[in-house]
Amino acid sequence: MSAFNLLHLVTKSQPVALRACGLPSGSCRDKKNCKVVFPQQELRKRLTPLQYHVTQEKGTESAFEGEYTHHKDPGIYKCVVCGTPLFKSETKFDSGSGWPSFHDVISSDAVSLTDDFSYGMHRVETSCSQCGAHLGHIFDDGPRPTGKRYCINSASLSFAHAESSSGEAACAGSSPAPASRDKTEL
Repeated sequence: MSAFNLLHLVTKSQPVALRACGLPSGSCRDKKNCKVVFPQQELRKRLTPLQYHVTQEKGTESAFEGEYTHHKDPGIYKCVVCGTPLFKSETKFDSGSGWPSFHDVISSDAVSLTDDFSYGMHRVETSCSQCGAHLGHIFDDGPRPTGKRYCINSASLSFAHAESSSGEAACAGSSPAPASRDKTEL
């Protein structure tokens, strides 16, 4: 069955409200499922237009143009929206895809996985488990030991160098949510 026929079959049986990016905005379909919620006005001020588009509207940056695509410094990659640690530099590898790729997450509860049927295909979307920011997608064609490839947009990440990445240190350009707040509008 072609991608067009599959998309037609899905949309014919169920009315779907689509945004320009193909899906409703925000990875936490219902913001009460997110542990940390930021007002959209704050995010529009704090994030670049590309960071906002990628993390809040499920956009994608251009291949091979992201800040961290060829980045090799030791440290921790964090969510640009809330500062949650997501990936260690030791798990980063060059997949040739044009986006930063990692074979494992920093902890199993750092990233949420959701089925994504946009563009007439099935993929698995990755989102920050704390704030719901869209990160990218995960595929089963990565290296050992996991066999996974977390294909992540640079625009959804900030980076803390190894000497400043211990604990929950803040990243440049990001305002992490205080750990003591739970499901709070900041």
